[in-house]
This record gives sequence, C-alpha cells and structure tokens, in this order.
Amino acid sequence: MYLAYNTNGLAHHRLDDAFQLLADLGYQGVALTPDVGHLDPFASDERDWERARALLERLHLKVVVETGARYVLDPRRKHWPNLLARDAQAADRRIDFYRRCSSLAKAIGADRMSIWSGAPEAGETSPGAWARLLERLPRVLDDARAAGVTVCFEPEPGMLVDSLERYRELRRRLGREDLMTTIDVGHLLVTEKGAAHEHLAEFAGTLRNVQLDDARRGVHEHLPPGEGEVDFAGIFKELRRLKYEGPVALELSRDSHRAADAAARAYASLAPLLHG
Repeated sequence: MYLAYNTNGLAHHRLDDAFQLLADLGYQGVALTPDVGHLDPFASDERDWERARALLERLHLKVVVETGARYVLDPRRKHWPNLLARDAQAADRRIDFYRRCSSLAKAIGADRMSIWSGAPEAGETSPGAWARLLERLPRVLDDARAAGVTVCFEPEPGMLVDSLERYRELRRRLGREDLMTTIDVGHLLVTEKGAAHEHLAEFAGTLRNVQLDDARRGVHEHLPPGEGEVDFAGIFKELRRLKYEGPVALELSRDSHRAADAAARAYASLAPLLHG
C-alpha cells in the first residue's frame, strides 16, 4: 500500500514538473489521468509514453491510470460520450479512448486502470442504459486484457452505477471475474450508510485501487483531508487489516489552483497513517 496523487489535481502543472513535485514531497505513486495537457491519448505517442516511463522509474514512482478526463472526447460536454450512449458510434469513441488508455498504461508501466459507467442521457430509462453497459463493458475488458492491464470499476455518484448496490448488480449481471474494483472513500459518505471503512471488507477480494478525498455526508464534493467527515485513521487501519496492496491516491481535482500546497498538506496528514 502506498500513497499516490491524481494528476487531475495538478492540471496547471507540466507533467514532468508534477512527477517531480510528488516525488519531492514523498509520494510513492502517481494516479495519472490522461488528459488534454497530460499525455492526451489522441495527441501523444509511444515516444512520449516512453519518456514518461523513464522519468517515473528515475523518481521511483509507481503509476496507475485513471480515465476520468472531463473534456478529452467532447469540448462542450463533460465526460461524454460514455459507454451508455444511444449512438453506437459515440460509444465506440469511448471504447477507443479506453483502448488507447490501456496501451498507454502498458507503455508507462501501469498494470491497472480505472473506469466508470458514465451517466445516462437525458430522458433515458435505466433498462436501456444497463443493456448497453452490459454489452459494451466486455469489449473494454477484452481490450485491456490483451494489453496486460487490469480494469478497476468505480461506482460514481450521479452515474448509472452510482453506489455499492448498483455495483453489486453490475458484477452479478456481468459475470466477469476479471473486473476489479476501485473505491473512492469519499463517495461512501455520499451513497452509503455508516462509516466509510465499514464497506471495504466486502470488496477485499477484488479491491485493486483506492481513491482518497474527504467529504461531508450526502454531498458529492471532493475535499482535502481534514475538511470533511471521513475517518482516515479507520480507513487505513481497515486496509492494513485486509492486507490491501496497491495505490491509495488523493483525488483533489478541484484544487489544482493550489496543488503544491494541497499535495503537501495531504501527504503530511496521511503518511503517518500508512503503517499505523
């Protein structure tokens, strides 16, 4: 288990500078979100990926790929198109994006990447959206497997698969053993009852990616540690009990304007919890 930081919270930094900053602060990993300014999968190539891998290795930073770029596919509509799109060609663009992210992940030394369902279109009914997700997600899994990359699925508030209940349904209906799990601990205060750490054990067998942010009960807003209600000591204690091995990555995408300070404060707050 190691602390990482998502590059979506370093949107105003050059990627090389972001890597160096995180290494200097003590982080052991990076959650890389390929985006318009950070290894855009449609504008970068294998030479760019190889340079990024060389720097990551020199700085001794592990890496996982996150795929939540907001406007990389459509400059006018956030997170669109997604796997639920009624237009098959639009959905193919999302699948192609994931395929490119799989190739990028393999090239930079990441063995896992994280995805989500996306939100249904306006006026869409759940049965139709579910049918398209169940039809298209296997293509993403097959492409990633061919690249040697594990896919981790994240329940995301506001999307079709927005909660642990919906995620259980997805796993049951999909029936794929190669689908692994991403859990954002802040989201657990938004969609679930009880303390966040109480929900980790159920998914211990598939948990390969953990995202960290503070949150207030019922409010989907990523906050720096200490500004919400998440019991981070409880989270880390439970992860140690479960013998979790993998990234525990801060996702503070709304704090890029103060990224250097936010990353430093988060590390100082959470690093002591890694080993109890």
